[in-house]
Amino acid sequence: MAGMLKGTLELIEKYKSSHPHYVELLGILEEVLILRERYRHNMTADIFPVNEDIIEKKLSGGLPLIDFSGGDFDLTEPKKYFLELLKIAEKQDPEETRELSGKIEDGTIDFKKMIRNFFTIDEDISEEQEYEFLDLIELFIEESLRPALEIVAEKYGRVIAEAGWSEGYCPICGSEPKIGELREEEGRRFLFCSQCGFEWSFMRIKCPFCGNEEQRTLAYFTVEDDEMHRVDVCNACKRYIKTVDSRAAKSEANLEVEAIATLHLDMLASEEGYI
Repeated sequence: MAGMLKGTLELIEKYKSSHPHYVELLGILEEVLILRERYRHNMTADIFPVNEDIIEKKLSGGLPLIDFSGGDFDLTEPKKYFLELLKIAEKQDPEETRELSGKIEDGTIDFKKMIRNFFTIDEDISEEQEYEFLDLIELFIEESLRPALEIVAEKYGRVIAEAGWSEGYCPICGSEPKIGELREEEGRRFLFCSQCGFEWSFMRIKCPFCGNEEQRTLAYFTVEDDEMHRVDVCNACKRYIKTVDSRAAKSEANLEVEAIATLHLDMLASEEGYI
């Protein structure tokens, strides 16, 4: 794990040189990855236990292994991690960030409810209004659960692969992918979950969001002089997903880094009317 982190940090430094307009965001990712490694290393309890007796039934029914709305999870460690992550945000908004940290520590803002609101789109979001002002809040809410979710992904990844999961959302946590990858000589497609870090194989000519398989309504666009990146779009649902073609780089990509280094593609997709 430490070796992987070292390689990722080296890659980030490389991207900082080639993508100077993303230096700040890549720097934040660096800090997050270092913190994540520490919390992941020290995490021993299974925060999101999986009932192994019904795994096959859940996967065959298109249900992810974790249901954030259904369990009373012990979020003590994610809460500690979230408060550590907020220290990164202090550099941008010190006063507001300290205020938010204080409200979470004294219980004014219920961390469990904040997590539930975020993942289940609860209608009762009165508390959420209190932390909307932080630009990094969504990233850190997601990230607070990442170390615990990685444990589940590592433990059940092989089971999921053997089950032949074919949905466009993550089989671990149910999140939608924001980026994918084409690998191997035949260009097999994989989707990446930024919430838990899991990757799964998915049909190449199919929209992961609406399931559309009509070639005439599926397309992609690229930018000049960039053979490695493209944006796959669906004209049925007007959704898009960024894709890294690892065949052009002749090595598998780090999709977490690529998601930031390709933010210009998100802007282009938005300008073209895709969401």
